[in-house]
Amino acid sequence: MEKYQKRAKSIFTAVFFETESGKQPVREFINSLTREEKKEIGADIRTVQRGFPMGLPLVRKVKPDLWEIRSTIKDGICRVFFTLHKENMILLHVFVKKTQKTPLKELDLASERLKEFKKIQKQS
Repeated sequence: MEKYQKRAKSIFTAVFFETESGKQPVREFINSLTREEKKEIGADIRTVQRGFPMGLPLVRKVKPDLWEIRSTIKDGICRVFFTLHKENMILLHVFVKKTQKTPLKELDLASERLKEFKKIQKQS
């Protein structure tokens, strides 16, 4: 038996957050992008699924239980907010960042969806 063993990294399943009305905002946003942009964001999500925990430049912790994936696309830097639940990576919110600072309304929306997700989990 080896003295030092590498910690096995979990492989998370990406799951799209669904609103009470049945919409999947992250899926809808990604589907609206070009084929190349979808590939870029998809590759970054897969990298996080297979390699989490990780840090910058790809992933940054924003708040407790809330992280963002940073993907560069033609229109700017795409931010995908997510949380982890069991073996799932819940994709909560996405937007294209065009300014230096993350707009508060985007962070607030991701936080609201995180609260909604946690509420749903408690009920089930």
